[in-house]
Amino acid sequence: MSIAIYLLAFAVLLIGLYAVVGKKNVIKIIVGLLVIDYAVNLLLVLIGYRTGGRAPILDEGEAASSLAATGVDPLPQAMVLTSIVIGLGLTALMVAMAIRLYEKYETFDMNEIRELRG
Repeated sequence: MSIAIYLLAFAVLLIGLYAVVGKKNVIKIIVGLLVIDYAVNLLLVLIGYRTGGRAPILDEGEAASSLAATGVDPLPQAMVLTSIVIGLGLTALMVAMAIRLYEKYETFDMNEIRELRG
């Protein structure tokens, strides 16, 4: 597989990191965290991908050694499924916290929230 795909996934990760570090709006920070989450999921799937690979399921009479050469690793896919569920829970928590911040301070700007402490 071409290294360009990994570089693109890494570029998406850097875009998300920029949004988290460089932006002051709470909603933009949450979107940046979501982009980072998706980039990590993409990198995990790319790690488990094998060109011409097949599902790691043995047929009757088939030797395990033949599967080792052509089988796709299912562990990264399982980790991505778990990561998606955890990411969904974290997203719901972050949005709920953003709503509470807006109810209290009537702004999403982190600079204003820091000035208004109370």
